[in-house]
Amino acid sequence: MDKKRLNTILLLTFMFSLFMLWDAWERAHKPPPAPAVEATAETGAVPGAPAAVPSVATASAVPTIASAAPAASLPGTGVPKATVKTDLFSAEISAQGGDLVFLELEKHRATLDASKNFILFQNDAKQHIYVGQSGLIGEGLPNHKTMYSLEKSEYTLADGQEAVSVRLTAPAANGVKVAKIYTFKRGSYIIDVSYELSNTSAAPLTPYAYFQILRDGKEPDSATSGAFGVTTFTGPAVYTDADKFQKVKFEEITKDKAKYAHKADNGWIGLVQHYFFSAWLPQGKVEREFYIDKLGADLFRAGVKFPLDTIAPGKTGKVEVPLYAGPQEQDKLESIAPGLDLVVDYGWLTIVASPLFWVMEKIHGQLGNWGWTIIALTVLLKLIFFPLSAASYKSMAKMRVVMPQMTRLKDSYKDDRAKLNQEMMELYKREKINPLGGCLPVLVQIPVFIALYWVLLGTVEMRGAPWLGWITDLSVQDPYYILPLLMGASMFFQTRLNPTPPDPVQAKVMTWMPVLFTVMFLWFPAGLVLYWTVNNLLSIAQQWHVTKKIEEAAAAKR
Repeated sequence: MDKKRLNTILLLTFMFSLFMLWDAWERAHKPPPAPAVEATAETGAVPGAPAAVPSVATASAVPTIASAAPAASLPGTGVPKATVKTDLFSAEISAQGGDLVFLELEKHRATLDASKNFILFQNDAKQHIYVGQSGLIGEGLPNHKTMYSLEKSEYTLADGQEAVSVRLTAPAANGVKVAKIYTFKRGSYIIDVSYELSNTSAAPLTPYAYFQILRDGKEPDSATSGAFGVTTFTGPAVYTDADKFQKVKFEEITKDKAKYAHKADNGWIGLVQHYFFSAWLPQGKVEREFYIDKLGADLFRAGVKFPLDTIAPGKTGKVEVPLYAGPQEQDKLESIAPGLDLVVDYGWLTIVASPLFWVMEKIHGQLGNWGWTIIALTVLLKLIFFPLSAASYKSMAKMRVVMPQMTRLKDSYKDDRAKLNQEMMELYKREKINPLGGCLPVLVQIPVFIALYWVLLGTVEMRGAPWLGWITDLSVQDPYYILPLLMGASMFFQTRLNPTPPDPVQAKVMTWMPVLFTVMFLWFPAGLVLYWTVNNLLSIAQQWHVTKKIEEAAAAKR
């Protein structure tokens, strides 16, 4: 390989570093998202909301829905509520529609204020709208606008109690009595939402049920966007066995270009954001319809509807749909519903990131600390790539040995570039030197580096994970920039072990590389900087050992 091609590769590496630096700066100075649209003060209805959900075509086995779910609206501020306190949740259920209007996660801290708990569901038009709604479709049946009666206003999951239920009763109409029941279970982020229907009329009852999530398009406080075409996704998601996991961007909904499975006899629909999500999980092989639409300037709806079994006169019926609302804990989601683990989405990096996190989970199970897990993973990866690194360091060590010869060639053929390149290539060939040997360890690390970057940013297990001392959260930047400075120092020392490139351009690139990487790493997650620093230290030890042996062998021949 001639010097021109070598310079091109080094320049590309240099430009890659600049691009990463720009991307890190952009994320660090990302402007706050626009505030959510305000609802009307009197009714809580969102201005511009359509009158009804557009009917989705159904399979032949399912009758066409005569009336769709009513227009979405937000519960009024003065409506009575039932509060629920469990080991995992602090929740509020509105008497209007029996909507789940507030959900605070007791085991997870707020992003901007670690002294507070994280709030997932919220009904505050000035801050954030995220509400769980459901209802029945049929003449006189209650929907999410119906005013229910609350049995009591406070519920607590007592010590030793495995579940607590909240029962709401709808006004009887047309000889049909309906109760809506929420069931919260100890240690579970699954909330069972059910309807009990008692048909006291003289006619059979064939109702439909719908379950939906109402949310604004606001990005969560922890949302990130990064390089390499991977971003933390916020928006609806649909899963079916046939079409698999489908993300739907808010922008696509706004432009009426959303593509997703509209009907199936399986699957679920949810709302995904960084670290957390909610999803309605209908059970069994029931033909269902999924719908996603925009209701206002900044309000969206994602839901599922399906028919219930016919309830004969004098009989009762029941439907129950679990609602998952909580963290994206990968080791638990797959057992809850097919495809639910896919909400932890690494995009095109999944093929690397998923097995990488699987290995980290196994290591963490033994060490119990994610910081030490990252260090152990670094050692493991270093062992895996040891032969490649050893070959690379041998080439660099040989380059150091032949530097005097290279200098003489440069002086001898300084006026003949073509001859100089030819003689240099002959020297490389004779001494069995790979001039790109020093680049190989960095190039091999890049896929792992990027994958680990998104594992740290995308997995809730890393959120708030401490290491030691001042590092209290490995998923965010080092607050005192100690690790980036240590990384820069280790990288600078490592470059001193490399031979000085004879070409001035190469020499300048290698000189400035530690500085650029140090600045770039100031904004990177502390866990990622920890990985790179430990990797540098291990590389220094390996490179020093190989270089010493090569130089001793060369000295013995002289």
